This record gives sequence, structure tokens and C-alpha cells, in this order.
Amino acid sequence: MGDGAVLVVEDETMILLDLESALEEAGFEVVGANNAASAAATYDADPEKFKALVTDIRLGSGETGWELARRFRRINNVLPVVYISGDGAAHWAHEGVPNSIMIAKPFFMPQIVTAVSTLLNHLSIIDPS
Repeated sequence: MGDGAVLVVEDETMILLDLESALEEAGFEVVGANNAASAAATYDADPEKFKALVTDIRLGSGETGWELARRFRRINNVLPVVYISGDGAAHWAHEGVPNSIMIAKPFFMPQIVTAVSTLLNHLSIIDPS
């Protein structure tokens, strides 16, 4: 699906691998990170490479998924964001960035693919460049 990669941030290795596989099978280029610091360094090195962010909320020490999304949105104010969390869904309304999607764990991988695709399709309607 060209035109950039999806940055996936998840501190649980098996879930990260499953997310990467599901998105790659759907045709997305994927870059994975297992913590916030790695994700931030990867994104900051080449922000134009990324067309979407999929992030867990709780990432161990360091920034949360909420904070990562806000940081990345300062660089790209329309970056599609999909949050995943086992317990953070209740905070999405006041912690999440606008035009994002929250998916509660446990989830099915097609939900993630559909969420990323939906946000990218919505973005292409808003900014058809």
C-alpha cells in the first residue's frame, strides 16, 4: 500500500509480532518498536516516512502511547492514530488525539487493519494530495 509505513509501538513482543504480520499481510509497510524511546527515535529520524501510528497505551517506562501520539501530531497534525489498550479505553475521550480510533484488548487483528485503513481513507478524503 506504498506511500509510507505504519509505525507500530507495543511492548509485548508477541503482540507486536502479530500486529506487524497482520498489517504486512494487508499490504502495509510496517516498522515496529517495542518501547516509546525507540518509537520516538525512529519517527524523529524520518517523520515523512510514516503514514500512521498504531500504539499501545502503556509502554513500560517512558512516554505513554497518549504522549507519543501527541508528540507525533505536533510534527504531522493529521497523522492517523490507532490506540490499543487493555485498560485505557475509558481515558480515550480526554487523552487521545482527535480523529483517532481506540481498540480495546483483546482484539482481533482484522480490527487493527480496518481501523488503519479507515483512518487513511478518511485522510485521503480530507487531503487528497
